[in-house]
Amino acid sequence: MQHLSEQEIIRRENLQKLIEAGIEPFPSDTFEVNATAKEIKSQYVDGDGQYQKVSLAGRLMSRRIMGKASFAELQDATGRIQIYISRDEICPEDDKTLYNDAFKKWFDLGDYIGIKGYAFYTQVGECSVHVTELKLLSKSLKPLPVVKKDDEGNVYDAFTDPEQRYRQRYVDLVVNDHIKDVFVKRTKMYNSIREHLNTKGYLEVETPILQPLYGGAAARPFTTHHNTLDMKLYLRIANELYLKRLIVGGFDGVYEFSKDFRNEGMSRFHNPEFTQIELYVAYKDYEWMMNLVEEMVEKVAVDLHGTTKVQVGENIIDFQRPWKRYTMFEAIQHFTGVDISEMDEDQLRVTAKSLHVPVDNTMGKGKLIDEIFGEKCEGNLIQPTFITDYPVEMSPLAKKHKSKPGLVERFEAICNKKEICNAFSELNDPIDQRQRFEGQLELGKRGDEEAMVLDEDFLRALEYGMPPTAGLGIGMDRLAMIMTNQNSIQDVLFFPQMKPEKSEKSE
Repeated sequence: MQHLSEQEIIRRENLQKLIEAGIEPFPSDTFEVNATAKEIKSQYVDGDGQYQKVSLAGRLMSRRIMGKASFAELQDATGRIQIYISRDEICPEDDKTLYNDAFKKWFDLGDYIGIKGYAFYTQVGECSVHVTELKLLSKSLKPLPVVKKDDEGNVYDAFTDPEQRYRQRYVDLVVNDHIKDVFVKRTKMYNSIREHLNTKGYLEVETPILQPLYGGAAARPFTTHHNTLDMKLYLRIANELYLKRLIVGGFDGVYEFSKDFRNEGMSRFHNPEFTQIELYVAYKDYEWMMNLVEEMVEKVAVDLHGTTKVQVGENIIDFQRPWKRYTMFEAIQHFTGVDISEMDEDQLRVTAKSLHVPVDNTMGKGKLIDEIFGEKCEGNLIQPTFITDYPVEMSPLAKKHKSKPGLVERFEAICNKKEICNAFSELNDPIDQRQRFEGQLELGKRGDEEAMVLDEDFLRALEYGMPPTAGLGIGMDRLAMIMTNQNSIQDVLFFPQMKPEKSEKSE
């Protein structure tokens, strides 16, 4: 049985009184809106004749009743505006119920209302709307968190607990105005990247989320079952192998904003459901792709902030080109003083332990190098930096380096201590690719749960021929964290994954 608070009981009583008075609390007819709070406040000039027949809709957020008149605040998607309501103007002469009883007693903060009227300035100079018509559009049955002030005049509200905010984002967006700006900027970030790639003539595509084999990354998948086909399927961990099939099919450039899913730990940098953009362009290599990434991310910063410099925590991060570049081995030597470029697996394991890097016997050469880099280098990289030329063991889908034996043509961009993108000159030799997959199978037998599986159909596609290709993946959530100055991935996802909510009984 639903437990109701005292305030919720009162709101349900108000609901019933409205119904008994003949006021529909959830009307089905439309309400035409021709202006917004932000538009009126920013553009209205007293006496210019504009905004004299406005129609607004939004939530009732505050109310000050003064006899026959009231001042209130209406909040729409763009912000808040003060409204002035006079009983004698919104009610027929023979029926004062709408104002005396309904608005004064039975309307609650949080209710959606529609108003018509005209803009004006109050005696204290506040832009407001003088209401001539008022309509209830939707009754709010739960009270919003109450905004409070401390003794020093600082404004805060009762909805600051992160877990509550993530679970009830719909409330968070109402009472914490700045939260909307994070998600508006996130959408602008997508639009900026999309515009950049479309201008270059690349095709935005869609590829399967349910896959018979997972691939394109080193990660554990989520599994599901298709009843009709009676087969196991996986939620994709990446869309790389499908996009490369399209390059085989003759497209010169394809990209996709993809929802990917990885069955791994959760942290302020990891959510099991996340978004990447992956891009593949024929006849290019990783050096070309590095230049595109610099150009594109610099554009994102300017489009969102008007400058290449972005405040992130205590740091100012500058995305202006060119970015600093290290090879993987140069970075490790720079930050540890140890040259590991000629070490075998046993030597790497000893070195990792001497550097106090946690390792275990399931880790092969590539994984050991990756752990050393992650523990000793990544946390030192604040400004955007390219790490290039990875060992072949770390990169089963990347092409071998043109001039450096044992390495591949790969880069990652690190910014604010975390990877934000990964890119290769893509491996297009099907014989080499098969051998790399077989090496991954051996790692899987040793207990590496993130080792890749062998995809025969992808190998068949490569056997038909794939041109030289540059590929890129950018973590959109992490890039959004940086571009909106948020400390946690949960703050840039409308609805992050959460542990089950405790019921009142279990508590």
